[in-house]
Amino acid sequence: MWGTEEGWDVLTIETLKARYLREGENDWEDVCERVAKAIATSEEEYLEFRDLMARKVFLPSSPTLMNAGIKFGQLAACFVIPVKDSIEGIFDALKTAALIQKTGGGTGFDFSKIQPDGSLSLCTDDDACVPVALMRLFNEATNVVKHFGRRRGANMGVLNITHRDIVSFIRAKQVEGELSNFNISVMVPDAFMELIEADGNHEIWNRQTGRTAGSILSEIVEGIWRNGEPGILFYDRINRDNYTPALGDISATNPCGEEPLLPFESCNLGSLNLSFFITEGKVNWDYLRETAEKAVRFLDNEIDKNTYPIPEIEIASKRTRKVGLGVMGFHDMLLKLGLPYDSSEALKIAEKVMEQVSWAAVRESRKLAAEKGPFPEHSNSTWELPMRNAALTAVAPTGTISILAGCSAGIEPVFSWVYRRTQTMGKEFMLVHPLFEAHFMPKLSDVDYNWLIEHVYMHGTLQNVENPEIVSEEEKRIFRSALDIDWKAHINVQAAFQRRCHAGISKTINMPDYAGKEDIKQALIYAWKQGLKGLTIYRTGSRQRVVLSLKKYGN
Repeated sequence: MWGTEEGWDVLTIETLKARYLREGENDWEDVCERVAKAIATSEEEYLEFRDLMARKVFLPSSPTLMNAGIKFGQLAACFVIPVKDSIEGIFDALKTAALIQKTGGGTGFDFSKIQPDGSLSLCTDDDACVPVALMRLFNEATNVVKHFGRRRGANMGVLNITHRDIVSFIRAKQVEGELSNFNISVMVPDAFMELIEADGNHEIWNRQTGRTAGSILSEIVEGIWRNGEPGILFYDRINRDNYTPALGDISATNPCGEEPLLPFESCNLGSLNLSFFITEGKVNWDYLRETAEKAVRFLDNEIDKNTYPIPEIEIASKRTRKVGLGVMGFHDMLLKLGLPYDSSEALKIAEKVMEQVSWAAVRESRKLAAEKGPFPEHSNSTWELPMRNAALTAVAPTGTISILAGCSAGIEPVFSWVYRRTQTMGKEFMLVHPLFEAHFMPKLSDVDYNWLIEHVYMHGTLQNVENPEIVSEEEKRIFRSALDIDWKAHINVQAAFQRRCHAGISKTINMPDYAGKEDIKQALIYAWKQGLKGLTIYRTGSRQRVVLSLKKYGN
């Protein structure tokens, strides 16, 4: 029989041993003890921080859990490293990235300043032009670095859609396995999207190459349809929320896209486990705000406790003191409230959750500013009242820490109630979602329960179960997983969180395997109009190598 004991518990233990336990540590409580001691500035803070982590109500990101209280002491998850158009600048960036990735951080790069090295004849659409060649160099360096750390290195490569080499960049990952340590995203201004929306597909966008707006968009859509890349970043939307515009425009993000950062900035991430904020079938808003305030103090402490890889990162990080408080377990929260993920009620909850977390974070940052002083660049910011931090909230994917917390990842819907997880510590895990198991196991016989498990593992859904004694219509309404949810509903949830979030949102917009290229084009336009800062679309089955899978996509 499938069960939690052979799935989640084992996965959690293996994850803990492989990544987080340090010498002399035996269990999760030991990790919490080490981290709380390293981050707290008083006995009261130490007790609060340890308790939040031990109960898994709040967890910092993996670099903090791995490195707090040890020699390296590098605590930040997100970095953006500038890449200058010179040999010295390129290899300086490469070395900095290696130092960051060795300690578990993720690096983002804007390659737009790298210009073609001569005449047009030297670089055609089919060649690996300069930005792509550099990404391959950085990708191989990451392969080397990962042998020295506990966490596989991750990069984000960004190129502005105005760059002459944009088509080669878009095609860089069209063969699965290429640039395996990179996510890639195209930076798109409003002017391009306005042209597409106005049916200006035949307008020349790049006069150097003669490429039309429509032909470039077709390349993007083809790449997404083929294997989910590139992602899209919306430049103007990102920079409307640049709280320190005097310091420059933002042109890159961390590997998962939730933290748009200025050159050399870093950011500490942490997530509230929303599944713990339900009391008697209702959201405990007071408890959520109270916990968010404690989490902000934790993340702000990290900025001063951190050991920075190079001086430039310390200077840039401390002048704005950005932190990224987010959430995980959103779908679990909805399940406990009895709400479908794609319901209007869920959208209201999503926006209010992010509103309350951001409100509490701002209130705590103002308290910290009164105690310790505002961030140094406050006078060059858009904040009117004194603030300790230039930006406070971001929603990360929480892939690993949600395993530790035993909840659904980030704001994602559950991929499937039954699935196979691979590429985790080199092992394979067959998993049943705990809330699904807790609901159906007591009400069904062993035979019916096992039949349901196998059915969901095969199909990724319980919507096509025809026996109402096994699955009722109400249960079908509540237990809707990722592939049961229309792409517009995915985008609507992301937009609801984005409206109240300082930084960005990491989320995958799932589409079924039969989704067409026109669906993808319309999703890009819709996401832009909904105010998203970025977008990642994945069409089921478009990649052979995936972390989460069903029986029909491989045994």
